Amino acid sequence: MKAVLIVHNAAMDEEVNEALESMGIDCYTKFPNTLGKGQISEPHLNTDVWPGINGGTFVVTDQAKAKEVMEIVRQMREKRASEGIKAFMWEIDDIT
Repeated sequence: MKAVLIVHNAAMDEEVNEALESMGIDCYTKFPNTLGKGQISEPHLNTDVWPGINGGTFVVTDQAKAKEVMEIVRQMREKRASEGIKAFMWEIDDIT
């Protein structure tokens, strides 16, 4: 099993949801109102100087689906990197 954490501009939440749904992924955990600063987009710190927030979507799935998720995020980054979206994938050793 693999875990994928997608950190994205909150404005992209529906697009992320639709992408996951199109792959048949309907189990995930959401982390709303996430703050952060990336390399490409402006900081999203929910302040007067740096307005905006991120969201996080956490998915645990098989390796093939996880690779699909990573590819979809790569495509989204090509189109909308300045808004902020990134994904991280790692191995899950155990689930209870």
